[in-house]
Amino acid sequence: MPDVIAEARRLLATAPRVLIFTGAGVSAESGIPTFRGPGGLWKTFRAEDLATPQAFARDPRLVWEWYGWRRGIVAGCRPNAAHVAIARWMMLRDGVTLVTQNVDDLHERGAVEAARALVAEGLVVAGGERAALERAAPVRLHGALFVSRCSHCGAERNDREPVDASSRETLPRCSCGGLMRPGVVWFGESLPEDAMRRAFAAAGEAEACLVVGTAGAVHPAAAVVHATAEHGGAVMVVDPGPTAYDEIAEAKIVGKAGEVLPEALL
Repeated sequence: MPDVIAEARRLLATAPRVLIFTGAGVSAESGIPTFRGPGGLWKTFRAEDLATPQAFARDPRLVWEWYGWRRGIVAGCRPNAAHVAIARWMMLRDGVTLVTQNVDDLHERGAVEAARALVAEGLVVAGGERAALERAAPVRLHGALFVSRCSHCGAERNDREPVDASSRETLPRCSCGGLMRPGVVWFGESLPEDAMRRAFAAAGEAEACLVVGTAGAVHPAAAVVHATAEHGGAVMVVDPGPTAYDEIAEAKIVGKAGEVLPEALL
């Protein structure tokens, strides 16, 4: 294992441009259930039956009740060592793009912890803390849980308020009067064009791609990693189990991201 970590560290250190691609596994270590995992009240519901435009049109109260429950779980979790290590590494070097399939906000909260730690250590990040946070901001392929979007005019807003799903009348509303919906990508919807463009542009330029906590089973997002491999970039995988990327990986570190990344991203 130490030799594999050393090889991954060497590949990352010598690559002028790096893509970091994360999935549900990196947040599972913080206590967030994976998308298809069982969870309390919602054991009797399939996520695939709730995360669709059709489900929202049929029963927006039920869909918002589920997303309010998910927001509550995420809000009670803390970023783990992997989130912080990724953010810190991005703040201290150029040429790194973070692309995530996750809709939680743990990458952003991990960046806040990393920035504060750097200040406490007396390390100067060009542009200050705000610039450091911008450097570590992820490209979101599947949207954001703590964003609401108007189903009528399309306006978006950051939204951490509790959801009152007791009736249709109490659901979140836009200033235009339209019903707000969670700002995530649902089954049957296209991924956001700007995020996809940025992700594939970064993948096409990266000399190295670090894949963390994803089996590579969700498409079309999974193709981002292959875009780096197809133009000769090195792929490294950190995951406790098998992934669709193992055959193209130059280094595979079997383990939890929170235990591996603080050592690999020095």
